[in-house]
Amino acid sequence: MGSAHSVPAEMRALADRTGFTSEQIEHLHRRFRQLSRDQLTIRKENFDSIPDLEFNPIRAKIVHAFFDKRPIEMNMDEEQLDRFRKEKLKFLFHMYDSDHDGKITLQEYRNVVEELLSGNPHLEKESARSIADGAMMEAASICVGQMGPDQVYEGITFEDFLKMWQGIDIETKMHVRFLNMETIAHCY
Repeated sequence: MGSAHSVPAEMRALADRTGFTSEQIEHLHRRFRQLSRDQLTIRKENFDSIPDLEFNPIRAKIVHAFFDKRPIEMNMDEEQLDRFRKEKLKFLFHMYDSDHDGKITLQEYRNVVEELLSGNPHLEKESARSIADGAMMEAASICVGQMGPDQVYEGITFEDFLKMWQGIDIETKMHVRFLNMETIAHCY
């Protein structure tokens, strides 16, 4: 897509492959051009111009997740919806797994919860810690089952993460909003 204008045949092909309408593709293309400043790629610095990210406590994690070297090719065929779901969950998983060792440890989870709740003046750091600890215990019970008194839960693997999100409709609930209504006029 980049900075070149898509011809109608390309638009139709993209619409057929992705399930987006031609209007949605054109809208994404305009937004891409705005964010990239008419360059062929988007760089980390381009995310500085997204107002909704400016005060987000996990802004750095969100931006890093877009540049984590995973392939970004996506096809929206019926057979690949499961793959799309897994890619979306992998994106979320990498936001928690800050050391990229394939496991979300209790400390990593505590850090994210503390960052998310840091803007709430009514919650102490200890409350955030308790929330994270409780969530990790629940994760262990879902993924491991009953644990012995001397057994330690090492952390959430991606397979565990998939189990925990099973049955939750992330396709419609999890989205990243790059554009709010105030910036729509600036896209043209």
